[in-house]
Amino acid sequence: MDLGKVETLVKAQQLRDQFDNLEKHTQWGIDFVEKYTKFVKERSEIEINYAKQIRNLSKKYQPKKNSKEEEENKYSSCRAFLSTLNELNDYAGQHELIAENLTSQIISELTRYTQELKTERKSHFHDGRKAQQHIENSWKQLESSKRRFERDCKEADRAQQYFEKMDADINVTKADVEKARQQAQMRHQMAADSKGEYSSYLQKFNQEQNEHYYTLIPHIFQKIQEMEERRIERVGESMKTFAEVDRQVLPIVSKCLDGMTKAAESIEPKSDSKQVVESYKSGFEPPGDVEFEDYGQPMKRTVSESSLSNSRGEAKPEKPSSKSKGKLWPFIKKNKGSGPEDFSHLPPEQRRKKLQAKIDDINKEIQKEMDQKDALTKMKDVYVKNPQMGDPSSVDPRLAEISQTIEKLQFEAQKFEGWLAEVEGRLPVKSDPPRRQSGLYETQNNIQTTVNNCAQDRESSPDGSYTEEQSSETQIKVPSTEFDDEFDDEETLPTIGTCKALYPFEGHNEGTISVAEGELLYVIEEDKGDGWTRVRRNEEEEGYVPTSYVEVFLDTNAKADIFCVHHSVNCSPITAV
Repeated sequence: MDLGKVETLVKAQQLRDQFDNLEKHTQWGIDFVEKYTKFVKERSEIEINYAKQIRNLSKKYQPKKNSKEEEENKYSSCRAFLSTLNELNDYAGQHELIAENLTSQIISELTRYTQELKTERKSHFHDGRKAQQHIENSWKQLESSKRRFERDCKEADRAQQYFEKMDADINVTKADVEKARQQAQMRHQMAADSKGEYSSYLQKFNQEQNEHYYTLIPHIFQKIQEMEERRIERVGESMKTFAEVDRQVLPIVSKCLDGMTKAAESIEPKSDSKQVVESYKSGFEPPGDVEFEDYGQPMKRTVSESSLSNSRGEAKPEKPSSKSKGKLWPFIKKNKGSGPEDFSHLPPEQRRKKLQAKIDDINKEIQKEMDQKDALTKMKDVYVKNPQMGDPSSVDPRLAEISQTIEKLQFEAQKFEGWLAEVEGRLPVKSDPPRRQSGLYETQNNIQTTVNNCAQDRESSPDGSYTEEQSSETQIKVPSTEFDDEFDDEETLPTIGTCKALYPFEGHNEGTISVAEGELLYVIEEDKGDGWTRVRRNEEEEGYVPTSYVEVFLDTNAKADIFCVHHSVNCSPITAV
């Protein structure tokens, strides 16, 4: 084998090896693109799941409709929390946008590009293998023509030698010599033809080989290189887009965070505390000052606080129980219903708010019905003007129904407005007490005069004594109730003063007593700071009334006056002052 042939075979083998290396590298490049696409897809799934969890978290802590949480929105801290939840919901939306952009701008594009890349790569390597196969076939043809030319040349040499041998031999006939000569000529002609064919194939192969190594293969390699560069560039652009997708939502995310900060800064502690005060303000006035009780006189000692406490202690021994027994009626929730329609079971201020809210709701319903009535009236006018559109009388039943509803609602509104006016008229006003106390002060003076005269008659009585036992004869038994153990098995309490009703009080609930405005009652238990005073009307009726509804006069001598009134004790005539 000559040197040229060896060199050609080596180059062909090297070229084949380069194709194999390029094929492996380009396949690795496609795998890398698919790997990066999978990475972005998993990142997108993480963003979707994160956004979903954030939305669920925001939804979980949103206030429920018609629940106590909606009422809490009047506090700035609750409103700030609600704003934070809304901003967090928008924040989740931005992560959903990230996932959406990753899918549309990277995942979908890279998936489509990967298919195109595989197709282009296959095409380039198919062209390369085709060119390689073509040059190999040309080489084989050249080798075949060369071997044939070589064989024909050898056959021509042997025929020439045989002809010369026959021509030199004198024993050979002339015909045999001629035959040998023709055979040699034929072989030489065949060798000449083979030579021409070999020369033609050689020239063709050299031309194709030159085109193969300098044109076709470099062009194919150039295309593969460009394909690989585009792949790398596409991956780089995808990585840049990966970062830009996050950067695009940063302004909105920043606004969400700013909204959370603004919501936190909007919290007003003082305003919230005022809301609490406004919500639970009862409207009761604080109890008056405790009057001084003079223990220097024996008669007054019988109605002292210590005597009252002792009589209570003896009358009702302490019962061991796991529940507190000292609570008064207003703080015992016996009735678990909605309460009276006029909210009279509530303190004045709370009652006023409830009534006002009820009136507002009724007015809204009235306005709603009025709007419907106006709409139906207009529809009826249209039907009257255009009978073909409808029968005007078909609207009348509905109009009558709405009118009845409006009348009912207006009646309800008037009813609640009357109760509201009643409550607002009863609420204590800072400027009212002095004027009201002036009239009550005369009553107190009259009572005081009676007490003094009664006291003088008792001092001049034959036995010259008046004890608490005599007063205890008027004690009564209060029927036991279910709501408060304080009335169970308890002896009648002595009176410790008098009071005059400033406002009427209906006293629907158990434990309370109804009073009329201006009515004079006996005080048997002071306000203990809960806003309620225990009073007695006669031997059969006693109960609690709001302290702010009465004017209380605590006086140790008042007991003597009450004794005179109920037991017909001989008292001196009263001179009215």
